[in-house]
Amino acid sequence: MSAVRKGTYVLFVTLGRETPVNVGALGPHTFSPGLYCYVGSAMAGLDQRLRRHLAHDKKLKWHIDYLTTVCDSSEAWESYPDPIPECELGRIAEACGAVPGMDGFGCSDCGCRTHLFRLSQDSAERLIEEAGLSRHAADQAR
Repeated sequence: MSAVRKGTYVLFVTLGRETPVNVGALGPHTFSPGLYCYVGSAMAGLDQRLRRHLAHDKKLKWHIDYLTTVCDSSEAWESYPDPIPECELGRIAEACGAVPGMDGFGCSDCGCRTHLFRLSQDSAERLIEEAGLSRHAADQAR
């Protein structure tokens, strides 16, 4: 039996059109078309968490589920084996040009404004490079 990998990640989600979404307890929000990134952690199983996030059909549990079930595409990048904490990944994303995508999104267990950001392709590439992220193996096979 292989060991459970623990790590943090950035999930990139693309919306091709204006998309109204009821984000659970956060309520309704209309997302503009574009590229978004969500920063998260998976200390009880990185591979399982990312497989779940990349699946289109699932029970809605986390804020990001509300976007991944309606997005046009998604891809996962991981911070492993020496994970950068998710809040720090968010700070790096902002330093690379990302802007907050929705207050309170994905950050109910910390003091951050949000863990969801809207960004350009150039900002996404800078984030991947600055954080030393690698493409998640299950995502490469898709």
